[in-house]
Amino acid sequence: MGKVRIVTDSTADIPPEIRERHGINMVPLKVLFGEETFQDAVTITPDQFYEKLTRVTALPTTSQPSPAEFSDVYERLLAEDADSPIISLHLSAALSGTYQSAFIARSMLENEADITIIDTKSASYGFGMRVVKAAVMAEAGESKERIIEEMERLERDTELYFFVDTLEYLQKGGRIGKAAALIGSILNIKPILSLDPDGVVLAVDKVRGTKKAMARIVELLKKEYGDEPVGMTMAYASSKDSAEELFKLLKSEFNVQEVAWTTIGAVIGTHTGPGASAVFMYRM
Repeated sequence: MGKVRIVTDSTADIPPEIRERHGINMVPLKVLFGEETFQDAVTITPDQFYEKLTRVTALPTTSQPSPAEFSDVYERLLAEDADSPIISLHLSAALSGTYQSAFIARSMLENEADITIIDTKSASYGFGMRVVKAAVMAEAGESKERIIEEMERLERDTELYFFVDTLEYLQKGGRIGKAAALIGSILNIKPILSLDPDGVVLAVDKVRGTKKAMARIVELLKKEYGDEPVGMTMAYASSKDSAEELFKLLKSEFNVQEVAWTTIGAVIGTHTGPGASAVFMYRM
């Protein structure tokens, strides 16, 4: 049996150099600005997306990959080595039909293949870091079963929180009502957002101002991890400033063993807006 092959989608927000380094196969979602269609992280970078976002009046929309796009990747990998199992990890099925497309793609294959498709119930680097871990384990020759076991542990041991600069994008994306967005903007309310166990976005708390939002995130994470050794990834959209401020606060409060940074890509950024910052923390 060959080494496990890893497939994901572009909403994992894994920097391209890390994908290339670890042989991660990525299927892009799409971002649509009116008549223009871009492949997330392929034909539009995060920087290009956020710059373009400042010049348009109508917000972009997004769409999932088709089953055919997934089956093309699966068939290519199987043609390279039919005996290698494939693990395909994807954006929360509660947020997108991407997982379902991958599921259908597997059923479209002419020959039966060892493909495990996982609904990570997470978004952005919340599952991107799991994908990277899976790829590192696959490189080391770990079995499919051992990698899946580690993915399940990381799902249990990871917390993510994010906040946004403006509620406009959440409102236009249908995450909150127009009145709530208006009142929130007037009162400078910052909802602290996360994903529930089913992968649905939820507001954990609402505070006034960015500094209070950061302090509350520290408090929430402290309850979970205390002084245990942790790793974390910081993510930001168009500006790194808020994420850096939050990082300094977290670094002073936690036993941080490893740190990574990433940019929130075009598809996730369509729904959070250009001022979003996030932390993904996990038990080592």
